[in-house]
Amino acid sequence: MKEQVILVDENDAPIGICEKIAAHQNGGQLHRAISIFVFSSKGEMLLQQRAKKKYHCGGLWTNTCCSHPRPGESTEDAAHRRLKEEMGFDCPLSEIYSFTYRTEFTNGLTEHEYDHVLVGVWDGIPEMNREEADGWKYAAPESILGDMRVHPEQYTSWFKISFADVLLQVRPVDNSR
Repeated sequence: MKEQVILVDENDAPIGICEKIAAHQNGGQLHRAISIFVFSSKGEMLLQQRAKKKYHCGGLWTNTCCSHPRPGESTEDAAHRRLKEEMGFDCPLSEIYSFTYRTEFTNGLTEHEYDHVLVGVWDGIPEMNREEADGWKYAAPESILGDMRVHPEQYTSWFKISFADVLLQVRPVDNSR
């Protein structure tokens, strides 16, 4: 069965369902999404490098995990499911805010998402799914921001839009002191 997404209005109220790829075609339909940002207890963020074979943004660096809830699935349940499926671990997550964005890609697809942002803390080595990710790394937020200024083409659009806002709301605890 093809993956489906939840179509929503500008207030995140469900208005229908649609096959995932179809929701990204013809200018993109607004649909519910999740973006997960996991930090280590030292305050470093766990980044994912999207698999090169992904339907868009292959090879780009982004937040720890991102996806779409399935029809009938809560955003929190979807976040835990996808974190395990993509990166091979789970951790407590808290939703901190949501935002809407629209990005058109050179391959004709469009992301138009009502994105729920969740954060967590976890120390470990992910066991990433090679269908989803080609790489991962922990990096200090200041280092990520600096690299995004120099190499913005190496990061996903939604990550560039949301990362500074996430940092304003999240102050990872440094337990190393």
